[in-house]
Amino acid sequence: MARAAQATGVRELRREAFLDVAQRLIQSKGYEQMTVQDVLDALDASRGAFYHYFDSKVALLEAVVERTAIQGTEAVAPVVADPNLSAVEKLTHLFSGIASYKAERKELMLALLEVWYSDDNALVRDKLRQSSGTLLGPLLASILRQGKAEGVFSVSSPEDSAHVLLWLLQGAQDLAGELFFARQANTITYESVQGRLAAYQDALERVLGVPAGALGLVDEATLREWFG
Repeated sequence: MARAAQATGVRELRREAFLDVAQRLIQSKGYEQMTVQDVLDALDASRGAFYHYFDSKVALLEAVVERTAIQGTEAVAPVVADPNLSAVEKLTHLFSGIASYKAERKELMLALLEVWYSDDNALVRDKLRQSSGTLLGPLLASILRQGKAEGVFSVSSPEDSAHVLLWLLQGAQDLAGELFFARQANTITYESVQGRLAAYQDALERVLGVPAGALGLVDEATLREWFG
């Protein structure tokens, strides 16, 4: 039993090593330029070792992005469990925590953005949207249940409303990526970015039945960081 657990731990460490190298290469070279051989060379590993963990280069990408999503969710989970915060505070901190997590890994996020909007990776996007929903859904539902009990959220079903919020958040994320590239190309103003993202915050607040401005989907500092 102990040997089996030890072997599992070794395999997990080896898999994490592949992900660490792939993440560094995606940041430094870009996913499209990165090859499986680059990963093997960095680890002095064989192709057999690689394919023991991943079916393809795309599977490696999926694993890198999924790990990033898991780590981001784990970073904000303590906020949801904090008994001293109101539901509105938890939701606001959840948004700001995710934004901070991404800002701290800006180089990786920018590298992944290039991949995310490639037509060749549409299936990866869909799969990881589902994964993100699985991770964030329970956290959002927990906050909405608390908000309903506190009388601040007008939702009939916290679980169903959590799904609606997920769609809004994923839509806001997709829009933010498009706006980022538009700002890079100087085809849209900063004020237009503010207005378009504010529409998502307005929709989110209407779903929850809270006053306008009660929630902070994206704060000014975060907007300046990415779009200023």
